[in-house]
Amino acid sequence: MNDSLSLSALTPLLPEIFLAVAGLALLVVGVVREQRHGLCAMCRAVAFCFVLACVFMLGLDWHRTVALNGMFVMDQFAGVMKFMILGGLLISVVLGEKYLAQEGLARFEYPLLILFAGLGMMVMVSANHMLVAYMGLELQSLSLYVLAAFRRGHGKSSEAGIKYFLLGALASGFLLFGMSLIYGYTGALSFDGISHVLRASGEGALALPALVGMVFIIIGIAFKISAVPFHMWTPDVYEGAAGSVTALFAIVPKVAAMGLLLRILFAVFEPAQDQWQQIMWLLSMGSMLVGAFGALAQTNIKRLMAYSSINHMGYALIGVVAASQTGVAGVIFYMMVYMLMAAGVFAVVLMMRRGGIALRETTDLAGLGLRNPAIAYAMAILMFSMAGIPPMAGFFCKMFVFQAAIAEGFYVLSVVGVLTTAVAAFYYLRIIKIMFFDKPAEALDQDFGFGRRAVLLGSVLFVVLFILNPDVLIEISRSAAAAVMVAP
Repeated sequence: MNDSLSLSALTPLLPEIFLAVAGLALLVVGVVREQRHGLCAMCRAVAFCFVLACVFMLGLDWHRTVALNGMFVMDQFAGVMKFMILGGLLISVVLGEKYLAQEGLARFEYPLLILFAGLGMMVMVSANHMLVAYMGLELQSLSLYVLAAFRRGHGKSSEAGIKYFLLGALASGFLLFGMSLIYGYTGALSFDGISHVLRASGEGALALPALVGMVFIIIGIAFKISAVPFHMWTPDVYEGAAGSVTALFAIVPKVAAMGLLLRILFAVFEPAQDQWQQIMWLLSMGSMLVGAFGALAQTNIKRLMAYSSINHMGYALIGVVAASQTGVAGVIFYMMVYMLMAAGVFAVVLMMRRGGIALRETTDLAGLGLRNPAIAYAMAILMFSMAGIPPMAGFFCKMFVFQAAIAEGFYVLSVVGVLTTAVAAFYYLRIIKIMFFDKPAEALDQDFGFGRRAVLLGSVLFVVLFILNPDVLIEISRSAAAAVMVAP
């Protein structure tokens, strides 16, 4: 038997194979049983699949191992990113179960779409070939297109789905065009092969075809992480999509896209570091400025969180600009912390219901400190962390990337990062002011659900207690960064 197709050679793909088979089996079960057991059973089955995938991950060798003739790679970086993705997907399923039942959207396809999106994300971060990266990204994107328009009878949801699909298709076109230019110049599609050709062509500037190809690939991925100026879909999609779908968009896909970006920049285009650093500098600067100032005028809580996510991606990209092991570790660490903070915030957003109707405005939180003090104080802690106020975890992830940038001489970017942090603190603190000092509105519905409470509690405990032992996650991030920056 061909070694590339033998069972042992497929071991690095075990979690992906399991999720693919489980997803197809659950799809058949959902159709045959005609949803008689409802959304709850399917959500729990999918959540159990994510837990089992984590167990399979623990059993793998996290030293660099390639499969499928070098098209798929499993290493420390992929392992850490996949754990983050699986954790975020699990949180998303837990948050969505109660919300979909309340909104009358209890269809078994929802958790399965999350499962297939997650499968695509896991393939993305282990890709060692342009076509594998594209297949993973498109599997993720196709599932998310459907999820964005999951509320079929809702005008804004349909609008969100159409906008996300059209702009996503455009981004995919950029990505494919960039890959075709790289293939035309190097004659290779594997990351190792492209890197070898670029290194052999000499240090310094890339040839024009390769440079243009690299720019188009970066544009395609920048769309997925909502980096300015490719962020235009984010506020509208966040607002129009169902609340649980918005939570998914905020928590997980950006982690996978950032993982793919790091893999491509350091495994493929490392010889062109001086050139892509300039692009990353502009993306980071624009994202911080637009995210900070764009959110000031927002009263819709989901649009505000959309601009907040743009702002945070700008901070994470500071670590990419630094292009050092410390900087890459800072990016990974930042994505960990941001994912858990966003999960807690959206747990509160999904609790915002009055008379059975989901609330959208920040003013609907008025008086929450009086009527639901536990929820209000938890939200306040998360807002402080989002703003980067010590000793919350959000402060340390920003400090990490700022230190990396300063060490590499990017002083202007670091100063702008600090200034935009101060600007962004205004709208985070404004939410706290509304909750504790504005005239109380009517009480929220008390049917919060166990899953949302558990996610909120876990998020708050992480943010508050992180300072007690910060070295664990930082060391994990550093080991993952070392793996992705080692030349094959």
